[in-house]
Amino acid sequence: MILEKVINRIVMQSEYKVIVDKYIDNILTEFKDKIHSIYMCGSIPKGTAEPYKSDADFTIVCVDPKDIDYERLSNIKERLLEEYPIVTKIDTIVCSIDDVLSKPNEWGFWVKIICVCIYGHDVGEQVPPIVISPEFILDLNTETKEEVDRIHSSLTNASNNAMKTRYIKGYSKRLIRALYSLVLEDTGVWEDDLSKMKNAILNYCEIDSSLVDYLYACYLDSNVPVEEFLGIAEEVFSYLENTLNVMAAMRG
Repeated sequence: MILEKVINRIVMQSEYKVIVDKYIDNILTEFKDKIHSIYMCGSIPKGTAEPYKSDADFTIVCVDPKDIDYERLSNIKERLLEEYPIVTKIDTIVCSIDDVLSKPNEWGFWVKIICVCIYGHDVGEQVPPIVISPEFILDLNTETKEEVDRIHSSLTNASNNAMKTRYIKGYSKRLIRALYSLVLEDTGVWEDDLSKMKNAILNYCEIDSSLVDYLYACYLDSNVPVEEFLGIAEEVFSYLENTLNVMAAMRG
């Protein structure tokens, strides 16, 4: 079964198009010929963004990610957030053309399936069709432990409630996405709606449903005790890791 693209057509509300155009202009001005292409994912390109609730999620593809200075990137973000408070957060992922083409089940999946090109030539078109398989699911989770460890550490060391809330929300989302990858062979599609992901996990995954419900509740409202959350998160990750290990063993 081949994965279809999440966003087939950009349907962007006018108030967000202004922000996106300004972001592209700023990036191209700051980094000039270093940029190959720019992508978005999430509610803004889908046309479902909610003012003062939705984030702007960008991905930059370039020849060498070292060419993109993160401090300058952060300055662009801060200026835009100040000018356009309608957006709650601006995230930018940077990867290379080689990342996308040499890792089709990781970066290739991200650019080809999750994202939509908003500037430049879509390098995702060069990525072969992505077939749902145990190998794909394992590749998709190659960096999950590293990412979970990073968020875990950030949450443990968070100094204020705003940061704790942000990290709990992000941690919940990351774990739900990882659990959803386990049921891709059952659903046949990549959902980017977290409520649909949660329902599919409950339908097809053998994990304790209360753990999934707890994570989803934390994604919606992250005002929970950190230690309590971390205990649940570790239990969920343990299930995920065990399932992936069994999958890898069966693949031989």
